[in-house]
Amino acid sequence: MSEKKVLILNQEQIQKKTIRIAYQLLEDNFEEDSLVLVGIADRGYVFAQRLKALLEQISALHIQLIKVTLDKTSSTLAAQTDIPIEQAKNKVVILVDDVLNSGRTLAYGMGVFFDVPLKKMRTVVLIDRSHHKFPIFSDFSGLKLSTILKEHVTVTLHEFDGGEDAAWLL
Repeated sequence: MSEKKVLILNQEQIQKKTIRIAYQLLEDNFEEDSLVLVGIADRGYVFAQRLKALLEQISALHIQLIKVTLDKTSSTLAAQTDIPIEQAKNKVVILVDDVLNSGRTLAYGMGVFFDVPLKKMRTVVLIDRSHHKFPIFSDFSGLKLSTILKEHVTVTLHEFDGGEDAAWLL
């Protein structure tokens, strides 16, 4: 990993991209009464909380929030949710994470809902790194970034990490 730390998104840019994504979600779901935002712990959940607050400000949608905690090192799907996933039945589900790298985390997040009939599922990430090892792609992203495999993207969100919001390329 490189010793050089490059700021790729500052707090203001993250805020603007979050607002844009909220409007894109609203546009994509203009016929819906409600949405289920599923945030992948930890930063994906924080990002989902922000999207929920924005969507409630700009629309009349009822937004339900589910937190999914995944064992990202497991070779099998090991996940826990804070509320029963059956509450997403026949609804639009938006799976939210901070960074899409290989696609494993989003694939595992989708796997949680395989036995639940849904209207549709969309994916949202703040940063899409384009290093997909799984056939998983973001429907909505704040930034698509081509990096080399040795580089690493770190997102800090003040609700989880303290300090200011930022995204760094290391």
